[in-house]
Amino acid sequence: MIKVLRAETRKLRRPTLALPTLFAAMGLTALTTSLLYLLIDSPSGNGREGVRVSAEQLSLSNGVVYSFQSAATLLGVIALCVFAAQTAQEYTYGTLRNLLLREPSRMRILLGKYVAMSIFAFVIVMASAVVSIGLSFALAADAKVSTALWTSSHGKLAIAHALGNALLSTIGFGTLGMILGLILRSPITAISIGVIWLLIVENLLSAVVKNADKWLPGMQLSAVATGGSLNNSYSRALTIALLYIFIGSVTAAGLFKRRDVTN
Repeated sequence: MIKVLRAETRKLRRPTLALPTLFAAMGLTALTTSLLYLLIDSPSGNGREGVRVSAEQLSLSNGVVYSFQSAATLLGVIALCVFAAQTAQEYTYGTLRNLLLREPSRMRILLGKYVAMSIFAFVIVMASAVVSIGLSFALAADAKVSTALWTSSHGKLAIAHALGNALLSTIGFGTLGMILGLILRSPITAISIGVIWLLIVENLLSAVVKNADKWLPGMQLSAVATGGSLNNSYSRALTIALLYIFIGSVTAAGLFKRRDVTN
């Protein structure tokens, strides 16, 4: 598995993949953070879905990670695209056959690829967190937000919790992408279906179906990223998300082990 991990890590380090992905993640996080502080007194709201977030709220100990948590779902979508593409393209390019010549165990290949992509997701989350927290400190003064509690023990604990939850959520989204890649065996199809489902279908369903947000997989991972919501507790969201991931992983792994290696 170590050889597979090294090979996959080398692929993920390619400048054409690593740099654009990192810049996209950090750029989206910077945009979310900037809008939160620059539009703090806007009557149309400055948070997600037009929610108004006041200076008093941001001055709390967990205010330093508010914008980062708001951007966590976007990081998850990026991870889904990366995981799906890196998995499905082995079928599209026919490289899976070559991998199996060097490592006959399909499960070792699958595990090595998953660990490598999870490390990549970790880098994305950490880099985005640095950008978000750094911008929060830089923009706080002009927005009349006090940062006194941000550096307290409670503030540091809030940062640690936010990082852990964002990492869980991002890897969870990525795992869903990998599942789609293994089942559909086409990067474009897997990414398209994943993004459309998360950004369009789930939002429509949650708007027209009562309590749908308590059961949809993307909504559960988003709730995990924010530490839970009013309608969905953290423990419940995490449990349901893990159930989805477990069922999908078992199904995808079974297909990967038994199906032909070409698309």
